[in-house]
Amino acid sequence: MALIVLASANGSPGVTTAALGLALSWHRPVVLVDADPTGAMGIPAGYLRGGQLPTDATILDLAIALRQGNLAEALPRSLIQLPDSQVQFLCGTMRHNQARALDELWEPFAAVAKALERNGQDVIVDAGRLGLEGSPYRLFAAADLGLLVTRSNLPSLVAASSWAPTLRETFERVGARESLGALVVGPGRPYGQGEVAKVLSMPVVASLAWDPDTARVYSDGEKPGRKFASSGLNRSLRATVHAIQSVVAAGQKSLGLAQERN
Repeated sequence: MALIVLASANGSPGVTTAALGLALSWHRPVVLVDADPTGAMGIPAGYLRGGQLPTDATILDLAIALRQGNLAEALPRSLIQLPDSQVQFLCGTMRHNQARALDELWEPFAAVAKALERNGQDVIVDAGRLGLEGSPYRLFAAADLGLLVTRSNLPSLVAASSWAPTLRETFERVGARESLGALVVGPGRPYGQGEVAKVLSMPVVASLAWDPDTARVYSDGEKPGRKFASSGLNRSLRATVHAIQSVVAAGQKSLGLAQERN
């Protein structure tokens, strides 16, 4: 495993909820990165319900560390531990116009993130919406698995299909076509995984159940209900973790990296 980046083509298909849910369902220690250029602070404001964070460090501190030549050393100091989990979290920008200062960070950060695998850690990135000013597209393109998150309705698929050729070309250019896929939120509403894969001309790695009640625990910090752990969304999150593991392992094997990273 290594660097997993999630992004969307439009609206709010659930990138932050998916990234957070996957991190909390992960099979080993993981770093969750908020790289959303909007400055929405979705996890502190939502899942953590606006609580006081133990540090004021954000991803901007890494941009400063990069200029000073100590990016790898600065990353651990910028992380906070999410409660009752093995997830370390890197807070994103606090305002949308701060994202422009991160343009030079993404490629060096990708290398540092992938190196964390040697410590038994993986990295999941919420890259927000593609195409916005400050979007971490170069980080998405450097991922061991880039996931285009989309709902299965027509407006979402039209938007996703407008980005799909660009994404395919980017990954094909570096010989990593198998490192790109889609993550469908709410399959069958109304289109199924096969139809989504055909429209986007890319494989659907997995899908997340349409489960608004459970999703609000991740997005709004609502108190989990009695059947939270066995909910449809959480079952699909666990299945998605396994699907991601399989796709990344196959991709690393095809690139001859599996033996090198073991």
